[in-house]
Amino acid sequence: MSEEHTAPVGEEAESTQTDSQENTEGHDSENPVMEQEAEEESDKQLFSEKNYKYEELHSRPFITPDSEIPENLLHLSHSFGYDSGRRGNLQLLDDRTLIFIAGNLLILLDIPTKEQKYLRSCSGGGIGNITAHPCKEFFAVAEKGNFPNIIVYEYPSLRPYRILRGGTEKAYSCVDFNQDGKLLASVGSEPDYMLTLWNWRQEEVILSCKAISQDVFRLSFSPYNPGLLTSSGSGHIKFWKMAGTFTGIKLQGLIGHFGNTTTTDIEGYVELPDGKVVSGSAWGNLLLWEGNGIKVEICRKGGRNCHTGIVQPFTLEDGQLMTFGSDGVVRGWNFESIDIADSSSDSSRFEMEPLNEMVVGHHVHLTSVVKSPLPESNIWFAQDSSGAIWKLDLSLTYTTPDPECLFTFHAGPIQGLDVSRKSHLMATTSADCSVKVFDYLSKRELTTSRFNLGGTAVRWAPPLVDQSGGLLVTGFEDGVVRLLEVFNPQRLDALSGHCRKGDARLNLKQAFKPHNAPVTAVAYERNGEILATGSSDSTVFFFTVGEKYNPIGFVQVPGPVQALEWSPHSHSENRLLILCQNGHVVEVQSPDPEAQRPTKTFQLPEQTSRYFRFRSIKSQIKREEEIARRQAVKEQKKKEREERMKESMQLDTEEEEEEEEEELPSIYIPNPPSPLYCGFYSQPGQFWLSMGGFDSGYLYHCKFSEEQAQDPKQRQDEPFHFLPIHNADEDPICSVTFSSDRQLLFCGMHSGCIRVYPLQSGDHSLTSMQAYWALSVHDNEYGHLWHICCGHDDHFVLTAGDDGNIFSFSLLPPEELQKSLLWTRARVPSPRVGLENEALAKDIEDPAAYSIETAKQKLEKDRLRREADLKIAAKQKKLAELQKKFKQLLNKNQSLPEHVRLTPQELQLDHRFSEQTERLKAQRVREVRKQMAWEEERCDVALRKVQDWFRDSLQTVVTVVAIRTDHRISTYRLPVLAELSNQPRHQSRPDRGAAAAPERRRSRAEPENDGSKLEEEELLRQPKPRPAGVKLGNRQVERLRKIAEKAEQARAKIEKRKKEWAQLYAEKPSENCEDPQDVQAIREARESIGDLKLKSAKDFTVPKHLRMNTERKRAQLIGLEENLRGKQAEMNERIMVLRDSKVRLVSQLHAQAQQVQRVQRRLAAHLCRPPPALPNVLPEETPEKRLHYSKATLERYRVLREKSLQTMDHEEQGGVTTLLEQLEKQMEGEEGKEEEREEEGTPSLSASSVAREEEETAVEEGAELSDLEEELGTEEEIRLLHEQDRLLEQMEISVCEFDAKLRLLRHEKLRLDWQLKQADLCQLTLYQELMLLKEFERTEESLQEKLNDQLKEESTVKSKLEGCIEELELMQGEIAKLEKRKKALNVAFEAMLGLENKFEDELTRVFKKKVKRVKKNEQTESKEGEEDSDDDFDWDVGGHHDSDTDEEEAAQDCVCPPGCDPDLFEETLQLRERRLELEELLAEKKKSAEALQTECDTFAKKKKSLKSRWKEASDGLDRDKQQKMNELDVVVPLRLDQIEFVSNGSVPTDLSPALLLDKKELTRLQERTEQLSLEKSEQRDLYCQAGQHHVRLIHDRKDMEAKIHMLEEQCSQLMMTKFGRLVDLEALMTLSGSRTLEELKQEKLLRETAYAKEIKQWDAKVDEARQALMEVTRCNTERLLSMTRLLDQKKDLENKLNARQKKKGRQFQDNRSRVDQEEIQRLQQQVKIQSQQAEELRREIYHLSLKGVHVMPPNQAQMPRLTPLLTSAHCTHAGRRAPGRPPRQVKAQQSPSKQGAN
Repeated sequence: MSEEHTAPVGEEAESTQTDSQENTEGHDSENPVMEQEAEEESDKQLFSEKNYKYEELHSRPFITPDSEIPENLLHLSHSFGYDSGRRGNLQLLDDRTLIFIAGNLLILLDIPTKEQKYLRSCSGGGIGNITAHPCKEFFAVAEKGNFPNIIVYEYPSLRPYRILRGGTEKAYSCVDFNQDGKLLASVGSEPDYMLTLWNWRQEEVILSCKAISQDVFRLSFSPYNPGLLTSSGSGHIKFWKMAGTFTGIKLQGLIGHFGNTTTTDIEGYVELPDGKVVSGSAWGNLLLWEGNGIKVEICRKGGRNCHTGIVQPFTLEDGQLMTFGSDGVVRGWNFESIDIADSSSDSSRFEMEPLNEMVVGHHVHLTSVVKSPLPESNIWFAQDSSGAIWKLDLSLTYTTPDPECLFTFHAGPIQGLDVSRKSHLMATTSADCSVKVFDYLSKRELTTSRFNLGGTAVRWAPPLVDQSGGLLVTGFEDGVVRLLEVFNPQRLDALSGHCRKGDARLNLKQAFKPHNAPVTAVAYERNGEILATGSSDSTVFFFTVGEKYNPIGFVQVPGPVQALEWSPHSHSENRLLILCQNGHVVEVQSPDPEAQRPTKTFQLPEQTSRYFRFRSIKSQIKREEEIARRQAVKEQKKKEREERMKESMQLDTEEEEEEEEEELPSIYIPNPPSPLYCGFYSQPGQFWLSMGGFDSGYLYHCKFSEEQAQDPKQRQDEPFHFLPIHNADEDPICSVTFSSDRQLLFCGMHSGCIRVYPLQSGDHSLTSMQAYWALSVHDNEYGHLWHICCGHDDHFVLTAGDDGNIFSFSLLPPEELQKSLLWTRARVPSPRVGLENEALAKDIEDPAAYSIETAKQKLEKDRLRREADLKIAAKQKKLAELQKKFKQLLNKNQSLPEHVRLTPQELQLDHRFSEQTERLKAQRVREVRKQMAWEEERCDVALRKVQDWFRDSLQTVVTVVAIRTDHRISTYRLPVLAELSNQPRHQSRPDRGAAAAPERRRSRAEPENDGSKLEEEELLRQPKPRPAGVKLGNRQVERLRKIAEKAEQARAKIEKRKKEWAQLYAEKPSENCEDPQDVQAIREARESIGDLKLKSAKDFTVPKHLRMNTERKRAQLIGLEENLRGKQAEMNERIMVLRDSKVRLVSQLHAQAQQVQRVQRRLAAHLCRPPPALPNVLPEETPEKRLHYSKATLERYRVLREKSLQTMDHEEQGGVTTLLEQLEKQMEGEEGKEEEREEEGTPSLSASSVAREEEETAVEEGAELSDLEEELGTEEEIRLLHEQDRLLEQMEISVCEFDAKLRLLRHEKLRLDWQLKQADLCQLTLYQELMLLKEFERTEESLQEKLNDQLKEESTVKSKLEGCIEELELMQGEIAKLEKRKKALNVAFEAMLGLENKFEDELTRVFKKKVKRVKKNEQTESKEGEEDSDDDFDWDVGGHHDSDTDEEEAAQDCVCPPGCDPDLFEETLQLRERRLELEELLAEKKKSAEALQTECDTFAKKKKSLKSRWKEASDGLDRDKQQKMNELDVVVPLRLDQIEFVSNGSVPTDLSPALLLDKKELTRLQERTEQLSLEKSEQRDLYCQAGQHHVRLIHDRKDMEAKIHMLEEQCSQLMMTKFGRLVDLEALMTLSGSRTLEELKQEKLLRETAYAKEIKQWDAKVDEARQALMEVTRCNTERLLSMTRLLDQKKDLENKLNARQKKKGRQFQDNRSRVDQEEIQRLQQQVKIQSQQAEELRREIYHLSLKGVHVMPPNQAQMPRLTPLLTSAHCTHAGRRAPGRPPRQVKAQQSPSKQGAN
């Protein structure tokens, strides 16, 4: 109906618009009015068809079915919050009504009156975005949830006008109307990000496509071009265009490219009239987009940003582009300058200054603005993410009023909420550093206080603490706790004389800092004497409550504190339950405020505590539930099976196979553990916990264990009971509270939903927690409900969530609430007495201030430090006095005479003191070294680096000099190897085509394989598996096992034989195979024969291993250099070994010289031989000593440097070099002096000793020696002479050996020098070749590119060729499969016919008939027309026949022969169709195979041609390079005896025609010629022997083939004899016993037994039936006889009656004759029926006499019921009737049993 009326309305609107355009300019203003009227008329007409009701659409609370909970349990009272962080959460419907989203509500706020109206979401999943219609008569609400809707409401009626369905999956992120309001655009959030254009009035989707795979922040139509849209969001901006195509309107999107500009999130933009777009950025500059690229980045002069932080342009008015930023400033920019802006040459920025500016505030963060709908109005309303709504006048003139803050709210998540226990007051705190107090009865905010950091917890003091109800305890992020007093400031007016504004005021009473981390919980003890505060620093602090709160102490807990709860009055002990976020629960005894505490710290170590650490049991619960479910299923199945057995009355002894059960869920313990959300006491020592994460979905009842000795962090405690929470696996309980009578439990859920559970009084175990009432209130995604409270009178429930919203609900209906609270008002407490005279309390504003414990620890440390300093000073003073006394004693001791003076050892009282001092010193030295280890290692590493850089890089030359000669040998100065890259420069890229070819082939082959498999499965369907049979006996199972083992052994034997045969066949060489040894010998011969052509020959081909390029030549150079360096390094090492040996020899010679001197001192002067000159180690032999230094050297250098610095002012000379030279001279002078002293010291020593000995001898000479003494002296002299000669000889030999080694090494070094010179010449040649190759490199690169192209083409062709070959193989395999299928089809046809079928010939002819069939692709074409075409049919017969004849034959073939089974004939036709299909498919495959073969041949030719071209190019390249290299000159040194090129008996001067050969190679070639002649004769003999052996093998093969043929015939004869046909012996041997067959046999025996029993039963029944039949037959025979007699009597009576009637009158003759005639006919009919029945009975008796055959009579169904014959009683009655009356027909119904018997 809607479609019928839509077109006329549209036409009318268009005609109206056309008419209005033809009018004059004065009537232009009427066009919108007429168009609006037409639209309104159309809307009214459509609205009559779609009348939605808000009451039927909006979401309702969930109530447990069959519960008595009323639906209106809670009534929304007011909303005190504003989700200021949500994007675009402010719209304007008229000049006084704002709308914004608050969780699951849409709030309409009246600006002047501040009244609120509410619309609930219809999905219950929240609201995603809102937008207002340009005419402000409608607004759209885009919701969230599963497949949410967009609901368009009318304004001001607030009725649902249209519902748009199916635009996204989860949620809408933004929606917008176009300029004229006819279209609506929407974008969904993850996962689909669907962009949809709606004809919203018709509820139709115009276009739909995916916008992007990122979050979209904004979507809008262009106000200047209705066909353009723009969307922006996370790291992108996209430009859309609606384009008309032949299929309809399409959306084309272009993503914006940032280019060189950093990618940024784009929050806002403005479309310009010329199609450009100006967008903001995250760093505060504007981006001008043209097309889909950034034309220019706009900034302020000097490179300053347009705004600080995020900037958003929002409108273009009066030639100004207006922008606002997160810095709280609104600026206006010249539009013309922006439109023509262009970047400078050096940068992409355009600098300009704003025309106007308005500072809204310093702590203002604007996120969106909306304009007032009033015409010519410059009023805008702005959303402030800091929690405010502003009213801005953007006329920007001198009379412009200041920005007005209309409303203020909390910004961000609500961190704390509590209500007063005395009045209808509520206190809240948030991370925006504010604390607010509300009157939730009058729905207004009373006061706000701001602090330096955000609040984290708030608690209203109970009446026991503050009777007035005006004390608040608030915790903050820096660990500070503030006591705030709420009072009415107007009560102080009378005393102070000041007029104060506001209804309430917060006054700081006290501030203290017990924690170093955010305060998370605050709780008063049940008697109001102690305050406990918990923090995320894992501490709980206790304070005494009074006029001033004093600290008692703190306890350490195992984790961050989540909540605190004191035990209620019903518990005997006063304890505090501490809930930690990581799953730990601690119960602490209430501390005694009067007890004595330690003075050093506030920690309470003696506090009795009990610990509980939650261990997850959810997986165990799920496991037990699964076990119970499976057990219930088993019980149900067992009952059903028993019922079936009872019904069937059979005892089934067979065991049913149990189904394989799935594995039970595993026990899972989350790591890290699940977070703890909330908890509360149930009974003393027992409590309930609500966990998040994996363990959500249950309330866990826990208790403290009796064993508390274990470490709290290592405990693992499980709950002893649990309570499942409905639909809470992904939505755990975050907060709980009870009503005052504990009959209602209020739960705040993680999804922002509020639940209410009715409870029974005194139900601590929560057994009555079953039914509940639930309502979605806060945002379902991020509005976690952490705070829920009940009012002091239980009339209100207040909630606060992470979405910044605060809601108040009333438990009474609004009417009853107004009546009950008619005279009730929220009372703000009066100020304390003397408050106006009190000084302001000192606040803690520094976030880094010390906490109470830290300050106490610091004071204690300062006290201990002061005491330690005093003790140290006293000790030092005492030590100074003792030292003074000791010095006096030492001085006095020194003044005493030497014989009286005490020695140092005597002065030492106890050596243990010095030892202890030394040990302490050593220990301190170790500690210092340990402390300085890192610095020492760093200095060592730095020193090594300096040495490596300066010293090791120097190549010092060591020269070793001979001792007796002038020969010397020096080391080589090793060059530094150049790091040359050895990587090839030209590398062909991997051929993607070749790599992708197998994938293409695989993808092309897979569908065909799948198709063939499907067809084969369709053709040869496997039989269905037979269900489990009868259970076999033990003997049968054992027999089957033995048969299976025997078959398995035979199968293994056959497999082994097959493997042996396969191995044998694999080893069998092919007919053209050659001996591998011969092949190897030929290959070696070809490789060793060599190419005797000269390199300069034109036909010389460079071998592959000798082909050279730049990289290979460079590698040769590197290898040569490394070889040279290795040889030089080896020689250097040998020289250094020789140098070390000389050093050792010199020291040895000096030692031997000293021994000689000692010997000569004991000899006479004339017997002493002169010692040889001692060698010294020269400085050039140990040059490394110059770099050695010591501490003395460094000290001397320091002294020289200081002297030079002192003299630098007078003399401008010197430096480091001069200092080093002076240092070296001084060191050389000192060394020379030391050597002179050593040389002089030894002779002087010897001279003095000689003089002393001469004196001794002189003294001895004066005395006479005895003979013995002379003999001993002679022996001593001889020994000393021998020792002198030995030492001198050893010295001489050592010197000679050293000189010999040096000369030998020098000779080797000279030879190495000669080799190195040759290597240098070779290196020079290689370098020349490298230069030549570099010159040739450009040509080589071009040729290499061509070569790479050819290689790539060759690889492509090769891959295609391989693909074609594989496809050909696959095609041949498919052809073989089709052939097999065709054979299988023939076999199936023969099996269907059977053995003896009289229609076999006709059916075979029909099956093999070749008929013409219409191709599948031509069947559709034949339906369009009846044109005859030769190409439309596929003829399988070669000849052409007449169409009439074909039609007749086809008609004959389609007719079933008479007498043939129609089903058999139909199956034959179906098999023929399948045969024809197979033949057609086979023909197609063969054609495809031929085409593939042709393609393969083409590719092979192409591959061959490419290979030849590649070879020509490669050979040409190598030939050119070789020719260039041949032009180089190579130096070869030769001796004259090596030159054999002689002309006329002399060596010619020109040796250019000579050939240079290696003598060894020439000798080898000469010897090789002789070897080849011998090998030739040997090969000839081997060939003759091989020919003879080949002939013998041929004869042996023929004999073996004949023998194999004879054995095969013999085997066939034996098989025919034994089996009657040829069988597969392998299959026969591997035939194992079939369990199915044995089960069938067993089942057959069982059934035969059962059938035999049944046959016996039926035989008994047949005997009984035969007896009954005989009895019935006898009775019937008697009845027939009696009937015959009666008929005879009747006939006699009739004769008598006829005779008598003749005598009477004829008045009754007509009537009597008619009656008699009827009676006669009736009797005759009865006789006939009885005769038929008798005949049937005889036939049945005959059939029953045949044992085992039961045949029903064919006309049994048509037999009428037997008329019961008269029994004897009946006969008696019949005899008593009057003779003139005919017998009455008696009707009787036989019973079923009798009928069955008959």
